[in-house]
Amino acid sequence: MARTIIALTLGVSFGIAGMCALPKDGADKVRLISMQEITEKLDGHETNTSVVEVTLGPGVAGKPHRHPGPVFGYVLEGTYELGIDDQPTKIFKAGETFYEPTGCLHRVSKNPAETGTTRVLAVVLHPRDAKQLAIPEADK
Repeated sequence: MARTIIALTLGVSFGIAGMCALPKDGADKVRLISMQEITEKLDGHETNTSVVEVTLGPGVAGKPHRHPGPVFGYVLEGTYELGIDDQPTKIFKAGETFYEPTGCLHRVSKNPAETGTTRVLAVVLHPRDAKQLAIPEADK
């Protein structure tokens, strides 16, 4: 049991680190803060919640991706540009929150500033058997 939990934690950690923000030039950092099983089911599936901190350097943008569950975000520092599906992009400042519905296309994820760091805290609800917390969108 302990080995399974450790393996799952490491797998999700590497999945988050490798896939959450998908930066250019490796100029960001994704840190898993916690992962917990929760009793509620998400669309009938056993569910986990993962909390990550994403740090983006000036001008850094992630590649388009989707999440297997809803995301609740809070901007800790700086400004964060978010674009989901066909909605207009929005700029969030430190202290503001945002929401991403399950499976939406997270097409813009960017620190729009020329200087300064952006830090975002994200809470992701996801099926326990999810292989990735951020699924890259295929290039067109």
